[in-house]
Amino acid sequence: MDGHVEKDGKIITVGLAPAWDIACRGPDLDWGRHATIDEQTVRPAGKALNVSRALAWMGVENVAAGLWGRDDCDEMKAAVARLGGSIRVEVTAAEGRTRRNITVVDTLHGREMHLRDASTLASSDSLRRLRTDLARLVSPGDICVFAGAMPAGDPPASMLDLVETCLSRRARIAVDTHGPVLKGIVDAGLAWMIAPNVVELRDLMGAEIEDTPTRLAQAGRELLQQLNAVLISRGPKGALLVTETGVWTGVVRTQRSVFSTVGCGDYLLAGFLAGSGAAGDSQAGLVCGLKAATARAWGWTETRTWQEIDKEIAVVLEAV
Repeated sequence: MDGHVEKDGKIITVGLAPAWDIACRGPDLDWGRHATIDEQTVRPAGKALNVSRALAWMGVENVAAGLWGRDDCDEMKAAVARLGGSIRVEVTAAEGRTRRNITVVDTLHGREMHLRDASTLASSDSLRRLRTDLARLVSPGDICVFAGAMPAGDPPASMLDLVETCLSRRARIAVDTHGPVLKGIVDAGLAWMIAPNVVELRDLMGAEIEDTPTRLAQAGRELLQQLNAVLISRGPKGALLVTETGVWTGVVRTQRSVFSTVGCGDYLLAGFLAGSGAAGDSQAGLVCGLKAATARAWGWTETRTWQEIDKEIAVVLEAV
């Protein structure tokens, strides 16, 4: 890895398999029933754009790049513009429409169902044009966040090519994906940091890692030969951060009813990037990440400002 990258650049999120997220919420939803829901929301999403949305909510301007369907690209841009202008859209239009994902939330029993459609936007042509767009867009010191599922059947080589394009522009690479692409990026030493959950970390390491601070820290330290930081999401147990200077585990003091788990990992990563800042304060980043993820889980990101929840949510950090 290049240890002399410049800092203080912009944050660019890159998604190859974006989606429209359709969320339906109502009480006592189950198979075979006809039920009236309380709420339905439709929004442009996918992990990369979710990170952009979270950053914007925290007051951090950023750039949303990657692929989006040509047929509904204007609709997406209009929806993003309504968020207040902190997200600059620089997506590469691919032929067709962006997939629809559906989440059904049963508010009475506290359960969710996630229905995911396959992405069809990636092709040799769209990936080639995306690489050209990234070469134009990325500048020294930028952070490029590659997040989300990879297109079905997409070989890791095409993703590595996009990452290497950004790296050649002296950007730092943050990765939040899984499977062969994540392993390929890590093994090649291309990433500055990764943000797996525990299941994704086990898959990456090829081992059954116990979900305890000690074992997760041990696994994370093994990855520091290729990375500078590993941010591990542990769901209700909080998160653990492994860096070259130390290992910390963090959890929110107060527990409340979970509104939805969708996007919590994206808000964790966004909060870490926003909180670390130009000074690279990893502990501050972990605190901010946990606050943002918790606010997302509680449904506060839709009703409260970052300044409000920053004061209200308390995080406990411990060195491992």
